[in-house]
Amino acid sequence: MKSVGKLLFVFVTVAITSGAGLEPLPGRIADHYETEKGAIEVEVIASGLEFPWAIAFLPDGSALVTEKPGTLRHVNGHKVSAPVKGVPKVHYDRQGGLLDVVVDPDFGKNQTIFFTYAEPNEDGTIAGTAVARARLVLGSTPHLEDLKVIFSLPKKSELSVHFGSRIVFADDGTLFVTIGDRYISEEKGIGMRAQDPFDPAGSVIRINKDGSIPADNPYADGKSAHPAVWSIGHRNPQGAVWNKQTNSLWTVAHAARGGDEINHPEAGKNYGWPIITYGVNYNGEKIGIGTHKEGMEQPVYYWDPSIAPSGMVYYDGKAFPDWQGNLLVGALKDEMIVRLELKDGKVVHEERMLQSKYGRIRDVRQGPDGYLYFVNDVRKGKLLRIRPAGN
Repeated sequence: MKSVGKLLFVFVTVAITSGAGLEPLPGRIADHYETEKGAIEVEVIASGLEFPWAIAFLPDGSALVTEKPGTLRHVNGHKVSAPVKGVPKVHYDRQGGLLDVVVDPDFGKNQTIFFTYAEPNEDGTIAGTAVARARLVLGSTPHLEDLKVIFSLPKKSELSVHFGSRIVFADDGTLFVTIGDRYISEEKGIGMRAQDPFDPAGSVIRINKDGSIPADNPYADGKSAHPAVWSIGHRNPQGAVWNKQTNSLWTVAHAARGGDEINHPEAGKNYGWPIITYGVNYNGEKIGIGTHKEGMEQPVYYWDPSIAPSGMVYYDGKAFPDWQGNLLVGALKDEMIVRLELKDGKVVHEERMLQSKYGRIRDVRQGPDGYLYFVNDVRKGKLLRIRPAGN
């Protein structure tokens, strides 16, 4: 560890009734753990989720959870809804499926959410990343209405990995979306799509809520790059947040063997993959030319060996005052949550928590109660909550 200075998105409107928020499953005893900043307890909110991928909170304290096979669920109290009807068909294979979900900051006015998924072609043989919008109506038969795709990766491909897929709202109301590089295979070599500015694979894109292009995008005119592209040279960023310390987007991405990295993507910049990286290929062979190249950005932070990072949250709640301003990152391979302390835009300390206690951790989110919530990436997955011990 060192510090160095095809998927589809969907936009959804939701009509809901008031709810009681999230409650732990009755009869379950919370697990107790010590951390560097005090004791915590972990309790199960919901179980029986099939490979859950993302969590999003509604204003009433209830939550939406995506399941990778293509199901959207509503969790209210400790009850899990039937599958929400009207979710589009997803390419469910390996890393592909129904992926991220977020709630519009103006949800109280427009009742809108966004989600992402791996979008198949007509015969289902190839897939790519995309974005859509719709209206979600909850009740006895939860369903989507007025679904509209607002972004679709132009070039689909066969291998069912590296879809990326986190959505972040910027302060100005635009959407940042991370898109994986759609890695080819060890046999065919590392793909270079992440270095093609006209191909959004391996990029961060920025769009408006209706899918139109913000006028101040770095390539808005489309002459030197795809107009949605914000930055290029990313491998498989599965975590992204709006960092309130720096008032900017931060992402976390998988490398191959070594070199998972946190970046602060800026407009028009190139983050190097696969020309520069701190990792090597899975077969041990070198990737690219090394770790530095003029005109390519260095990561804010990286891990070697890899932890396989997933969802990430910027914590600003009141329940854990000693964690305010920290990043918390889920890890798949190392089955943990990593807490990162920041100072002056740099990572200055790392704590590893809950290692090997709950399996592969896919997403971490802050709830409206200030507690942390996470889901584990297993066939019978759970939605769990972290709270200070004794609360």
